[in-house]
Amino acid sequence: MLNNGQPWQQRLVMMVKAPKAGRAKTRLARDIGKARAAGFYRHATSALVTRLGTDRRWEMVLAVDPVSALYQDWTSVWPAHIARVAQGGGDLGDRMGRLFQDMPPGPIVIIGSDSPHVSTDLITEAFARLRGNDVVIGPAPDGGYWLIGLRRARHAPALFENVRWSTQYTLEDTLATLPDSFRVATLPVLADIDEGEDLQANPDVLIRSQAVRA
Repeated sequence: MLNNGQPWQQRLVMMVKAPKAGRAKTRLARDIGKARAAGFYRHATSALVTRLGTDRRWEMVLAVDPVSALYQDWTSVWPAHIARVAQGGGDLGDRMGRLFQDMPPGPIVIIGSDSPHVSTDLITEAFARLRGNDVVIGPAPDGGYWLIGLRRARHAPALFENVRWSTQYTLEDTLATLPDSFRVATLPVLADIDEGEDLQANPDVLIRSQAVRA
């Protein structure tokens, strides 16, 4: 359960899907098969939660899709002590926008579950950048981004409007929705694992994925 009693808290939100075949990593599944893609997703998600979910400098929250997965027993992937909330409906911008709007006070950093190289050092840097900036973004090589964070000290009324998701324009479009006065900081570029060629381009991830079984 989300710690709503904390008046101010840094929160790291990870967007996750139910880790089962046919639901998670559908683009990757077209290249390596549904069972193997789901197994990879379970392994990758569990590794990220283990790495990032015990740091006391922030509260980790899993934003889950679909809502029914909130009540299913995925404790082998999502430890029971990690808070969960529903992503809700709409496109990715709708869902992230609600998280930024509805969470209790404090800066929020949102990541996906597709970048296996996210580290505690990078999350620490993201929150540090938000002390002097309104927004922090971690770009991905494909034109998207692996992280976005808001200090939430000022309102961004058009955030995520008309963003072309899952395209080379995603980062560019997102930046265009921010008020001109917003200060934006960037983090290092990290690769997402969305398709089979992404695994081939990241040998360390490929080696781990070859050991994964559904």
